[in-house]
Amino acid sequence: MWPFTRCGEDACEIQPRPVTLASSIAALPFLLICISTSILVVRHVFPRLSSDADSRDGEDHVLPTHAPACLRQVHAEHGAKSWRRRGAAWTFGLTVGLAATLGALIMDEIIEVVNANSRNLALRITVPSLLFLLVVLVPWLECRSVISSAGWTFQRTAKGKLPRVAWGLQSALFMGWLFAFWSVGQAVPEGAMRRTSIASGSLSEMLTRGCLERIGVVGISLMALLSGFAAVSSPWQAFMDLTTRRKRPVTDADVARKQAGLDTANEMLLTKRHRLQYLERKTCGPQNGASAKGSGLVGKVMGSLRGPTGDEAEMRSLRLEIAGLETMEANLASGVSLLKSHRAATVRASTSIGRILLIPSQLFSLYCVYRIGATTITTIRRAYSPTSSFANTDPINRFLSILARHWDPKLDQLAWARLISFALSGVILLASANSVVQTFHLFAKWTPGLLRQAQANLALVVGQIAATYVISAALLLRSQLPSALGSAVGSVLRGALSPAFVDGWFEGWFLVGSLITAIGIWIGRKLGGDDEWDEYGMEEIGAKMS
Repeated sequence: MWPFTRCGEDACEIQPRPVTLASSIAALPFLLICISTSILVVRHVFPRLSSDADSRDGEDHVLPTHAPACLRQVHAEHGAKSWRRRGAAWTFGLTVGLAATLGALIMDEIIEVVNANSRNLALRITVPSLLFLLVVLVPWLECRSVISSAGWTFQRTAKGKLPRVAWGLQSALFMGWLFAFWSVGQAVPEGAMRRTSIASGSLSEMLTRGCLERIGVVGISLMALLSGFAAVSSPWQAFMDLTTRRKRPVTDADVARKQAGLDTANEMLLTKRHRLQYLERKTCGPQNGASAKGSGLVGKVMGSLRGPTGDEAEMRSLRLEIAGLETMEANLASGVSLLKSHRAATVRASTSIGRILLIPSQLFSLYCVYRIGATTITTIRRAYSPTSSFANTDPINRFLSILARHWDPKLDQLAWARLISFALSGVILLASANSVVQTFHLFAKWTPGLLRQAQANLALVVGQIAATYVISAALLLRSQLPSALGSAVGSVLRGALSPAFVDGWFEGWFLVGSLITAIGIWIGRKLGGDDEWDEYGMEEIGAKMS
């Protein structure tokens, strides 16, 4: 029986009944949830998250920005049919679909709508499939994307051979991921895991439990870091950046000037890429291959002494120029995104309705500031009072936990406060999504490679975060619920994290994320200079000189 037999410290339950036709039919709603969610996100969410990759068709063919609409449509359809695009789309869809199914199964464990046999049948498929996607398939595709973004190609050579260097780098990067993932368990103290001991367990059960616990720890750390990033980004965009926009409002001319620079950089980059592709095909052509075979050892030695040919020297020069243009293009793209956001905020703030709509965001920003300060004080107090927790003092957490207790007086108010605190971290991230994107583009202006990697892996990363968040929430639910309900959820996720460890671990990483974000914003502003708009003057000077 997968994933675990229901054994306690003193006894074990009877093995469940084998799978029957009735239990299979009763499990169909979970299958429908998985299929419908996967199709929905593949058709509607994935195209939005991968819109930056529409200019490529999976075969290194690139369209210019001024290409006709009919050509763009044919190009996009050809790219959508590539196995790389389809594989990434359905991997993203299945990850989100299985995460939604696991959430439904956890809720059904509590309210018990579907019978236990059907639920266990769904768990046998959902949990291992989700673990395979999170630990193996999604990281493998992300490693491939990282290697491709670095300039390596996975296409066969002119002789039909596989590129060994690219595949070797991807394999090495993937093995590094597996080592780092499994090493996470060593960072967690043994006392932080509350286990329902099993007298004997198979290797698959131990491996699955270890993966679940590590995903739970990674999920808590990841959500804490992202929440800290969002908690700093929202107040900065709401208050500090607002002052800058008032000093120098963004106009449509500013946006148009920056967009023109981006279009020019894209055209130059496209031209040089096409020239490089032509030279590479020319170098790998059959005539060059025949001449290389007939040159012999003496010819190769003389060629090495003579130096590279004209085509080889031009290819080296083009690669250097393309690398510089890619950095410039990423920098300009981040600048255009920031300007468009600032322009939209300026237009919105110029109307009375827009100013009224700014009040909730400003209140939310004040709550983020309060949460950072209260978490800092709680962390300091934990040095002499280990039971201190921000979840027990946050007014929103306490209010929602009191409502939950009125709904069922048997519920543990403090336990639900911890669970609500983790849920609010996701709310903070969603509510400040626009501020997070703007802050990320600020970082990307000075680290263009970060933007390219984020654009290449955005859909897969979003699916990975969503699934990890569900598993982490399930682990927290297992540790916070009363014993009657906790035993039900425990059959799904055997190991559970102790509440004290969860509080300290989450709050520590939350403060780390906040501190890193604040330092990054400060460095970005210093690198940008005191006057953020000096770059436009430089563009005008350059235009006049040209």
